[in-house]
Amino acid sequence: MQIRQPIRSVQDFLLSTYFADGLRITVGVLLPSLILAQFGMLKYGMTLSLGALCVSVVDSPGPMVHRRNAMLVTTGLIFVFSIITGLTNKSHYFIGFLLAISSFIFSMFYIYGVRAAAIGTATLLIMVLSIDDIRPWQEVLIHSLMVLAGSLWYTGLSYFVYRLRPFRLVQQSLSDSILEVAEFLREKAKFYHRNNNYDKTYADLLQLQVSVHEKQDAVRELLFKTREIIRDSTPEGRFLMLVFVDMVDLFEQVMSTYYNYKQLHEQFDTAGILPDYEMAIKRISYALDDIAFALKSGGTPVVSKRLLIEIERLKIKINNFEKNNDKQQFSTSGIIALKNIEVNIENILGRVKTINSYFKLRSSKDIRKAEVDTEKFITRQKFDFNLFTENLTYSSSTFRHSLRVTVVMVLGFVVSQLLNFSHSYWILLTILVISKPGFSLTKQRNYQRLIGTTVGAFIGMGVLTYVHDRNTLFVILLICMIGCYSFQRKNYVVSVLFMTPYILILFDFLGMGSLALARERIYDTFIGSGIALLASYSLFPTWEHEKLKEAMINILRSNKAYFEQVVKLYFEKNYNRTDYKLARKEVYVSTANLASLFQRMFSEPKSKQLFIKEVHQFTALSHLSSSYIATLSLYNKEHDFHFENFDALKPIANNTIYLLDTCINNLEKGQNTVENVPLIRLNDNSLNIKSGEDLVPEQFDLIQKVAYDLYKLSVKIKI
Repeated sequence: MQIRQPIRSVQDFLLSTYFADGLRITVGVLLPSLILAQFGMLKYGMTLSLGALCVSVVDSPGPMVHRRNAMLVTTGLIFVFSIITGLTNKSHYFIGFLLAISSFIFSMFYIYGVRAAAIGTATLLIMVLSIDDIRPWQEVLIHSLMVLAGSLWYTGLSYFVYRLRPFRLVQQSLSDSILEVAEFLREKAKFYHRNNNYDKTYADLLQLQVSVHEKQDAVRELLFKTREIIRDSTPEGRFLMLVFVDMVDLFEQVMSTYYNYKQLHEQFDTAGILPDYEMAIKRISYALDDIAFALKSGGTPVVSKRLLIEIERLKIKINNFEKNNDKQQFSTSGIIALKNIEVNIENILGRVKTINSYFKLRSSKDIRKAEVDTEKFITRQKFDFNLFTENLTYSSSTFRHSLRVTVVMVLGFVVSQLLNFSHSYWILLTILVISKPGFSLTKQRNYQRLIGTTVGAFIGMGVLTYVHDRNTLFVILLICMIGCYSFQRKNYVVSVLFMTPYILILFDFLGMGSLALARERIYDTFIGSGIALLASYSLFPTWEHEKLKEAMINILRSNKAYFEQVVKLYFEKNYNRTDYKLARKEVYVSTANLASLFQRMFSEPKSKQLFIKEVHQFTALSHLSSSYIATLSLYNKEHDFHFENFDALKPIANNTIYLLDTCINNLEKGQNTVENVPLIRLNDNSLNIKSGEDLVPEQFDLIQKVAYDLYKLSVKIKI
């Protein structure tokens, strides 16, 4: 069995967007201090670095125009608030009032999206770091101008790096999304493993589906909003678009292979054929790993001969099964299922080969254009003031979050002033980075911060105790900085673990280092974490069950729209491919939203985990429904079935849509009685189907049954 080599994993990380971000932020933050220190102006260099650090908060992956605009807005805000805070921080009462107002307004930025929220965080960061920095007004202005210069330096650096390689971020993001699909495939292969824990595999698959959606959405945002790619002006842009479109279709094929695995194992475990399926699927996942790596490294992937031989061997085995089944040892439906899975594996392999073929034309002007109506697939965030005022109500979770942040920031400010620690702003910083709109996210970030800070502080103390050579310390500082900024989006615990030694070593360079500093950082982190966590539980809390109804209705609507589009493949001649893809995208979005919401519920108090069993069933059934619909779609596109009387399937399709509509109605109105809604059965004689080729009507029937189960469940859930 092939195992992904540790060397490849390290290479993947070093070529990833995470490491690129870490390197860029480290250079942007460290370089001004290093250069000015050579001229005896380290104090000014540190101020420039502070401006660069604040702006780097908003420089997360996305279209360059969004990043540039966000950095420029942040530059203006931190300059203004650096002046205001510096001029007024002598008065504890005024600065406390300013902190409260700013915390509320900037926390409300969440309604405009994650990047806008990061602008608010960066502005509050400069405020928090300036609260105890009391200096004459002339120095305040110089300090603020240096912060402005530092932020402009970082903005320029980020834009320059982008212009050097404008397609690099898309390549890295697309590569990450392909790796996630490969991981999804490997998890799905576990269904063919004997004595598999189906529930665990299914739960892990749902979480991976959330990750796949997030990664694909990030690529879609980059691809469809990058001007160079939209214009199709370069072969590289067309190449990246083609790979992405085919990968989304490939993921749909992967999603569609859902069967009754328990029955398959009961029938075929003795035959020993299921491990062959597991290995074939895993080998395809390794082929996807190679594509992902080639995207980042500039190489050309090749489908291994071993994979092709194994697929061919699997095909021969299935044919032999069919021929040698004279004694009816295996059911016809079981063998049909195995054949169907094998055909699907071949189709996935065919798509992998197609994607590989694009690499040979990567630099060629002859590479074709992908037919995608990009405008329909992107959502534009409008910065409308009316949206702000509409959310000034207690029913808005963002409003409650803003109120909570305001109270805890003021409380943290009061506590820090009373304790009179030398770096009391660490309490406010901890509260700022931990406080999230929901309890579960705050709790998760809390634990990550505490673990990372405590372990990192001990590592930092160990380094300062045993390492005294300044050059060696500087190398360790550099490694810690890169590690901190590289992992801040990938793994927050690791990021904080690097951050604490980096801060302790930095203070040591500035002549302010001591073991007492490490203890103080741990104390401040625990105080800030405690305040933030208690507030998220008791102060205007936001619980996940409040969003359940909307998420459940959304997934029903998207599955219904997806089913309606697939049904058109069978019943209508005029068919719009874009509408189909939009419906499919919405299914992925709503499934990811519900799955992640359900997962977050588990970290909330038991009393807040309403209808947990029913919601779990609902999530599972919704996922099953979209898998069955994807299978039905693929039957039409990739299997050759001929029906003489196709209209006989219409009653089942109509009843499925009716059942989904009734589900939506039940959840909206809180219906609590199960009405007598019949399941429509089909007489096989009404369809002229060749023996054993009843997969399409069977699939229509399966989707109807899942819709009926969802309908019965919808009356049990009262939210």
